[in-house]
Amino acid sequence: MDHKHLNYFLALAKTLHFARASELCHISAPTLSRNIKYLEQEVGGALFIRDNRSVKLTREGELFIDYATATLANWQRFKANIKDPQQHIYGNVSIYCSVTASYSFLHQILEQLRAQHQYIEITLNTGDPALAINRVLDGHESMAIAAKPSKLPAQIAFVEIGYSPLLFIGPKIQCPITEKLTQCNDDINWSELEFIVPEQGFSRQRLEHWWRKNNIHGKIYAHVAGHEAMVSMVSLGLGVAMVPKIVLDNSPLQDKVQILTPKMQAPDGFDIGLAVLKKELNDPAISALWNIAQTLAAKAI
Repeated sequence: MDHKHLNYFLALAKTLHFARASELCHISAPTLSRNIKYLEQEVGGALFIRDNRSVKLTREGELFIDYATATLANWQRFKANIKDPQQHIYGNVSIYCSVTASYSFLHQILEQLRAQHQYIEITLNTGDPALAINRVLDGHESMAIAAKPSKLPAQIAFVEIGYSPLLFIGPKIQCPITEKLTQCNDDINWSELEFIVPEQGFSRQRLEHWWRKNNIHGKIYAHVAGHEAMVSMVSLGLGVAMVPKIVLDNSPLQDKVQILTPKMQAPDGFDIGLAVLKKELNDPAISALWNIAQTLAAKAI
């Protein structure tokens, strides 16, 4: 049985989406479809139920996941033993995180990974942290650095590696926003300020909850993907924003904004950690990185 077909099968079984699976496998969707058909002919039964709207695993397909995973794992171990009798761990781990997280948290993890497992390769994608958990659930990346949601999906394993409070920031330059802040003195009228807000995610949810709790009618000036860009827009005098402290601490524009202190209680901060599908922890490369994150987390306590 062609190992290539097994890899294609597992990618489709993970994503249940031909376009996403073909992207992961670096082939076209029609090529993926043909290879899955070849595999089903070899197996002697349908592994997927597919129509124009959805892709689902058959009972045989669900059983075949264990076979495909075990076969590929055994093949990787065999190749590793032939190439390297010392049994170093080989593999590639794809990770998703924000730009800030890449040097605030990921740097230390990768530093330890490089020292302990030099044959593990990393593929890193950065973007909006609000997408992190879903990127793992959808199979785009194996792992992600993410803020811990109030309800963690059952299939996700999560190890906490840090914490960040949430801060309100405003511009320092002379502009309509700073004029309003000056007029307010110590009692800021938050309903009169324009906000730069995240497009989506836990930060947006906590801001809106804070508005409702304190009867604030927040005026939205702009929706932004990524906290780093929010700091930039605030520094230009376009509005105020609520951002994680860790983003501000690492921003080159931190001297161009001021921290605003509300009289009411600020929203709770975020536990930040490494997220992975529980079933992926059987992969030796992913498990090695996970163990490093757990060790670093234990040292931080």
